[in-house]
Amino acid sequence: MEDATVKFKLLDACRHYVEQRLGTATLAMNNAQQAANAEGKSSAGDKYETGRAMMQIERDTAARQVEEALKMKRVVDQIDPSVTHQRIALGSLAITTLFNVYVAIGTGKMEIEGEPFVIVGPESPLAKVLLGRVASEQFTFNNRVNTILRIL
Repeated sequence: MEDATVKFKLLDACRHYVEQRLGTATLAMNNAQQAANAEGKSSAGDKYETGRAMMQIERDTAARQVEEALKMKRVVDQIDPSVTHQRIALGSLAITTLFNVYVAIGTGKMEIEGEPFVIVGPESPLAKVLLGRVASEQFTFNNRVNTILRIL
């Protein structure tokens, strides 16, 4: 894969991930709200109140998921894939002896055109070890010594 395009493809994959999370969470939140609104008053008042309370909990959970997805979107929106970094920072792609790491949002492992990548958020343990490092520098992660070959 060409160096010039890999970061664009990784960022697109992150955007797609965020869009999916946001869509799923928004749908769940709306469905929970509709279910709570539709919960009819019955002769068993406690059952009605319990049902509404459960729907409200589901709605609140989905609302938190929406907020998390929006936070991820704000991070992704800050990244300019055309920038080449001298030191690992948000938006950097670090090619190392053991794995390729893209610092963006925490999506985990992903394959782009047959090549494996680990996509991590800047607050992840791996990113905390890598941030600020330069090419040819060694680091230890999970008791394994690794060397940064290139930073894109």
